[in-house]
Amino acid sequence: MTSAQPSAIELSSRNFVLASRASQLAQIQTNLVLASLQEIYPPQNDGDVGYRGPTFSTSFMATSGDKNQSQALYLLGGKALWTKELEVVLKEREVDMIVHSLKDVPTTLPEGCSIGAILKREDPVDSLVVKSGKPWKSLQELPEGSVVGTSSVRRVAQLKRNFPSLKFLDVGANYRNTRLAKLDAPDGPYAALILAKAGLVRLGMGNRITVDLKPPTLYHAVSQGALAVEVRNDDVEVLALCRSLTHWETEWMCLAERACLRVLEGGCSVPIGVSSKLDVKAGEQKAGILTLTGCVTALAGDLHVEHTIRAKVASAEEAEEVGSTLARTLSDLGAKKILDDINLDRERKVEEAQMVDNTKRVA
Repeated sequence: MTSAQPSAIELSSRNFVLASRASQLAQIQTNLVLASLQEIYPPQNDGDVGYRGPTFSTSFMATSGDKNQSQALYLLGGKALWTKELEVVLKEREVDMIVHSLKDVPTTLPEGCSIGAILKREDPVDSLVVKSGKPWKSLQELPEGSVVGTSSVRRVAQLKRNFPSLKFLDVGANYRNTRLAKLDAPDGPYAALILAKAGLVRLGMGNRITVDLKPPTLYHAVSQGALAVEVRNDDVEVLALCRSLTHWETEWMCLAERACLRVLEGGCSVPIGVSSKLDVKAGEQKAGILTLTGCVTALAGDLHVEHTIRAKVASAEEAEEVGSTLARTLSDLGAKKILDDINLDRERKVEEAQMVDNTKRVA
């Protein structure tokens, strides 16, 4: 954790409300941020006099993404499912900060809102979790025709390239403990699941990880493993608090990844994978060599575009430019055609899902 930085203002004795989704993981992540703030600004004893400093509390709400447990995220409208309702209460000043998994945050935020802090990243890789009691230790060991559960078309698209003998099935529910119950059910169809390692670790389920799926086997989602705090641009005190939370190395890597995604105009559920590394020399102040790899894979796994850029960066803006440059290169190499086809496929499936819903209502 970075230590508190001197602020241009003295914080008031105001209570700052941190909000997030109501899921178990979201609450754990919010409490991690809360603990970081309370470490920097410890609660004052009732007997203390004079300047008391800020206090912090939490508020949780169910979003559209939490409420819809049946349809694939691919068909539900992307990242705003997790953020839109929270941003309404932020803009109405009912809460002061929103804690997000940064991978769930759209690359374009509502007017008046911004990312105030990006905290130090957990390991961003995806992990294989094998059905309880089964001996398999890798994807290669799964029997031909085994069903692997995941709600991410990014994972499916990439893995179809290297594991054509496996079958991939949407796992439905948005909660990892529910997914694991589906995996372990004796009559369940799944031999294994693929989940983000960071979420499993934060939930205390790291012991269920069979093996990590690292690049180039599987490139992770943009900003996966990082927590972010969304704020109002005009809240000077909150912006000061956020400066004390930000881990600049993580911030630069995530901003580069998000710039790549923004230029490609991809959402949470299209197969854009990334990997980033920032090498900082000992004693060098806020500069380093950024290595950023991005890939775009067709849903069937038959088309794949991948490219890596390595560049020296000395600011967040320079890191973002690396991401934008990578996106333009990927597009020139064929990524735009892949993404256009994916968007057409989504539109077709959304229409089919709406027809099924309408039929059910009539019946």
